[in-house]
Amino acid sequence: MNVQAWTFVLVGLSFALYIGVAILSRARSTKDFYVASAGVSPIANGMATAADWMSAASFISMAGLIAFRGYDGSVYLMGWTGGYVLLALLLAPYLRKFGAFTVPDFVGDRYYSQTARMVAVVCAIFISFTYVAGQMRGVGIVFGRFLEVPVELGVLIGMGIVFFYAVLGGMKGITYTQVAQYCVLIFAYMVPAIFLSLLLTGNVIPQVGFGAADQATGTFLLDRLNTLHAELGFAPYTSGSKSTIDIFFITAALMVGTAGLPHVIIRFYTVRRVRDARISAGWALLFIAILYTSAPAIAAFARTNLLSTVAGRPYAEMPEWFRTWEQTGLLRHDDHNGDGIVQFVGPNARDGVGAPLVNELTVDPDIMVLANPEIARLPAWVVGLVAAGGLAAALSTAAGLLLVISTAVSHDLLKRGFRRNISERGELIAARTAAGAAVIIAGYLGINPPGFVAEVVAFAFGLAASSFFPVIIMGIFSKRMNREGAITGMVSGITFTAAYIIYFKFINPDANTAANWWLGISPEGIGGIGMLINFAVSSIVSRMTPPPPADVQELIERIRVPRHAGPAHEINP
Repeated sequence: MNVQAWTFVLVGLSFALYIGVAILSRARSTKDFYVASAGVSPIANGMATAADWMSAASFISMAGLIAFRGYDGSVYLMGWTGGYVLLALLLAPYLRKFGAFTVPDFVGDRYYSQTARMVAVVCAIFISFTYVAGQMRGVGIVFGRFLEVPVELGVLIGMGIVFFYAVLGGMKGITYTQVAQYCVLIFAYMVPAIFLSLLLTGNVIPQVGFGAADQATGTFLLDRLNTLHAELGFAPYTSGSKSTIDIFFITAALMVGTAGLPHVIIRFYTVRRVRDARISAGWALLFIAILYTSAPAIAAFARTNLLSTVAGRPYAEMPEWFRTWEQTGLLRHDDHNGDGIVQFVGPNARDGVGAPLVNELTVDPDIMVLANPEIARLPAWVVGLVAAGGLAAALSTAAGLLLVISTAVSHDLLKRGFRRNISERGELIAARTAAGAAVIIAGYLGINPPGFVAEVVAFAFGLAASSFFPVIIMGIFSKRMNREGAITGMVSGITFTAAYIIYFKFINPDANTAANWWLGISPEGIGGIGMLINFAVSSIVSRMTPPPPADVQELIERIRVPRHAGPAHEINP
């Protein structure tokens, strides 16, 4: 069978699996829909959390970013990994013990304020829609290439699948679907990684192959990459161009933004006990580490294969995968000098007489993981498997985000806000309706994304860093933090961060250079400053206004008791 036939078979089988799981685990109550009745085992929750966590950005884009940016691209790896550790150690057990259904629920109860709850609802919806746009774009890219349909049609197909199992099963259906999706995505990620490691270095373990010698030249793989970069006029692969302060703030924004992402936090409400939340966090870390420790190796393999296969070769002799990706518009060759040769060169490239060379090849980093098996001439079934894995990663995260949006509307906005007397059946209908509407909006954003996948995701992380992280941390560890401080902190943090990003990304993108950035910090890292502003404003305002009521302070003491605390109790029925 050819690549397309294998893709149809493997993607079709994986979709049949997801739909079957969704039907078997259909939600029958609001507690099923919101928290899977808090009956998920720690291992299953660890797998579901890993699938929820590892989005299209992790599966499709992260290795591509490292492949094209080298050292600079590693900030995504460091930030996202560190963020999960932060979440597992500092937030998850305490939030589970608090027992609220959602992050806005926690904010509303902890800060005894409907206004704080509504601000948190707006932040959750804004962050989730920004993040889900990147996931739907990833779905469109995979479908566009492997089913040979326009990216827009690929997004619409993905919308249909997500709509089915997110609306039908809620958290219960999504949880068990994500377990299946984790198995698919990790198998799909590791199989080509092992193949490539064997081909390039002779080592079966990609992480070992990353530090081993290249079989073709006998030099270490990274040394060979640096040599190839030097010959083609690129900066060394192992060096970076970003300033230290920008690297620091991008990593910080990704870390604390990751820890504040609402769709991951709500996963810790689905287990029975606080102890189970800690155990499932450990399992999730193990499952995530398998992919994240492989990403730098895959990036190096992909970069080596791309430069060796394409640079300086006649366009007429390009392999089939080159033409296929050209049709998607994500790879483009412009023969500026008309010599029929693909000049894939960097800004420092010179010809034999010292004249500058112009780069003629544009490659979208998002295609690198997907195109990698074809570039290395791996079997067709491996190519189809990677397509199924990419779709699993994008759809699992998209479903988690859509659930955040639907619960924010039905539970926080209606049940705890404007329609307190709504019946359980009415709340369930509202949750499903909100999930359906969210799918449509997410599809529109996927067709018209404000950037490529990883940049859109970085935007969402910056917003989460500047809004949720401080208010959750201080809600757990500061008895003095009150509602006035929390509200002003969230509003000031997210307003500053969103304004900075929107100005440089959308209003005046020509000014998006290091010379114009405030303190040399790029839009990807400004969430770190937004977080500090949130902390500063909320601390000052809370000291100038009355302290929280005594019962709230007692509640904070109780959720911080580490042992003999008994099972988690629900603050809200």
